[in-house]
Amino acid sequence: MLITVTSTRKSEMIDVTGKIKQAVAESGIREGIVHLFSMHTTAGITINEACDPDVRTDMVSVLKKLVPWEDNYRHLEGNSAAHVKTTLVGTSQTLMVEKGSLVLGTWQGIFFCEFDGPRTRKIRFDVLPGSKQQ
Repeated sequence: MLITVTSTRKSEMIDVTGKIKQAVAESGIREGIVHLFSMHTTAGITINEACDPDVRTDMVSVLKKLVPWEDNYRHLEGNSAAHVKTTLVGTSQTLMVEKGSLVLGTWQGIFFCEFDGPRTRKIRFDVLPGSKQQ
């Protein structure tokens, strides 16, 4: 299954928790795991605090400082910083499903991390049933 995400800025963290929860509910899986995979080399997926939007702002800001857009990169497309940030964040996450719901901590949310936007992107979403389906 594919989930579409549209970014509006060069770098941003987009909360996709609701989309993932909806996809889990529609799958009918009660127990198992969800695997999420960003199908892009300049965008990642992470789990972090979802309650305070300033956390996302801080994350984007720190990554921008750690990996500046301009830094004598050799990649001809001019988006090497986006590739480096994606490697740091990672392109996949795996979560558990219990009683038909995602297992997340109290403050946690799932974020699609855009590093070369704005673009329309795809997240590959797979729900795998556990051995104790009820």
